[in-house]
Amino acid sequence: MDMVNRPYAAAFEAYAVQHPEVLCLSADLTSSCEIDGFRDRHPDQFLSLGMAEQNMLSFAGGLGLAGFRPFLHSFGVFLYRRPYDQLMASVAYPRRKVRLMGFLPGVTTPGGMTHQAIEDISVMRTIPNMTVLEAGDATEVESIVAEADTVDGPVYCRILRGSVPRLFDTPLRIGRMRVLSEGDDVLVVTAGITTEEAIRARGALARAGVSVRHLHLNTLKPFDAAQIVDHAASARYGVVTLENHLVAGGIGSMVAEALAEAGLARRLVRLGLQDTYAHGGSRPYLMRHYGMDALALVRAIERLTGQTTGIDESALEAVRIEAVHSAVKAEAL
Repeated sequence: MDMVNRPYAAAFEAYAVQHPEVLCLSADLTSSCEIDGFRDRHPDQFLSLGMAEQNMLSFAGGLGLAGFRPFLHSFGVFLYRRPYDQLMASVAYPRRKVRLMGFLPGVTTPGGMTHQAIEDISVMRTIPNMTVLEAGDATEVESIVAEADTVDGPVYCRILRGSVPRLFDTPLRIGRMRVLSEGDDVLVVTAGITTEEAIRARGALARAGVSVRHLHLNTLKPFDAAQIVDHAASARYGVVTLENHLVAGGIGSMVAEALAEAGLARRLVRLGLQDTYAHGGSRPYLMRHYGMDALALVRAIERLTGQTTGIDESALEAVRIEAVHSAVKAEAL
């Protein structure tokens, strides 16, 4: 698997230098959000607002009113939990062209509940005028900057950082979900880091005789409910959603709403955080512990189909080993 180091840093710089009305805002996490090089090379387009996210959101609304398009960089939790009122009143309500780049979505950090954005999809998708995107690989990280900047209004993006796998050859396009495999037994819907887990499981499931249709979402709002229903209608046993988020209000809820509103009777299994906060730990550990990895997906499909596949961890595609200690862990916090 091709791994790309810091794809966001290169993509943002390449785009921003071509658009002087784009401003780079940081909330005291400049290096942690891969914009330290941009700060050093393009100081006229960089603003540090410090550890004061409420002020940053209000300030960004003013920049939007003045014709700028600010890109706000922080960990996802600090872009909506702490400054929620300013987000609503200064950015979403007046429909400012503010781009919220939220790093460390879900369990991609060992930092525990203070750093893990586990309910951001459920919050942000309910805000009027808000577009919600999620990158699932290096190609989508590289293309999310320019694509988000096409939106006439605010955008919230779940961003991957550091060493990111390249899974796709084509860029992220708003509203275009990816059909990664065709099948008529089970529909699997994933986004972000869970897509790689589903890819790990698909080969073993195919060898066990389970036909999987796999959809990857990168646009969470606007949500293409009609297309989800069309795919689900051809799934013999039902649908499994796998997400790096609480199942309540996230992709599992979005799919459930789509099926219910269409009157389509299909069983649905929702994998993700189940009404709990995640504790600290490495990403592979947390995904295994909370039932969000490839093996959890296999077991869910077994329950859904009533089949025993015989698949264990050794039958799955190799998982990437990530460093989780010393300097790497400190940076993740």
